[in-house]
Amino acid sequence: MARHRIYTTSFASVYPHYVAKAEKKGRTKQEVDETIAWLTGYGAAELDAVLAAKTDFETFFAEAPKPNPARDKVTGVICGVRVEEVEETTMREIRILDKLVDELAKGKAMEKILRTT
Repeated sequence: MARHRIYTTSFASVYPHYVAKAEKKGRTKQEVDETIAWLTGYGAAELDAVLAAKTDFETFFAEAPKPNPARDKVTGVICGVRVEEVEETTMREIRILDKLVDELAKGKAMEKILRTT
C-alpha cells in the first residue's frame, strides 16, 4: 500500500490552515499552539523551528519531544474517519490533531480539548 502524501507534506504548509480555521471561529493562534503543545510536547521555540525547517508531518510526529499519553482519549469522527480506529500510527496522530483543531474551532472549552476535565 502506498504511503499517503500527507506524510511528506510540510507541517508549515498546513499550520496556517489550522490557525485560520480557529481564528475564523473566534479562537486564537495561541490556543492552536497550546493544543499542538499538549499533543506533541513542542514548545513555542521548537514549533517555530519545525515551521522554519518545513518539517514534514511524518518527522513532526516522529520527533515530537513529549507525545501526550492522554492523546488516546481523543475520539470521534474527523474527515469521515473514526480517529480511534485508524491503525497506522502517524495517520492516527494527524487525525488526532485535526480533531483537536476542529474541537477548538467549534468552540469547545480548552479544558475539554486538552482532556483535563
